[in-house]
Amino acid sequence: MAKLGTLVHKIRSKNAGPFWLTIDIFCHGFDNFSEVSEKLSTSKVASLFGTNKTHIKRFNITELHVIKFSLPRPHIQGVRLDRDMHGASFACLLEEFEL
Repeated sequence: MAKLGTLVHKIRSKNAGPFWLTIDIFCHGFDNFSEVSEKLSTSKVASLFGTNKTHIKRFNITELHVIKFSLPRPHIQGVRLDRDMHGASFACLLEEFEL
């Protein structure tokens, strides 16, 4: 098994407003995109982030070789419990994810 971060070009996470996060997985090409999108299910991502898979929006952008997930933030941006105002650290969890 390999870590997702070693299989793809880049993984980026960021704010998508005070209630949502966006995670983008940039693949090397079509073959890499097909392999990763097949192995990385929405259920696995939901489990990793401790949310229900019905709350996650997934977009497979074939032309760009990108897989995009939008999910609710664990805490509203800026509240006392929010440990990442910009949402940048969520990519690290996916980079270390074993496929």
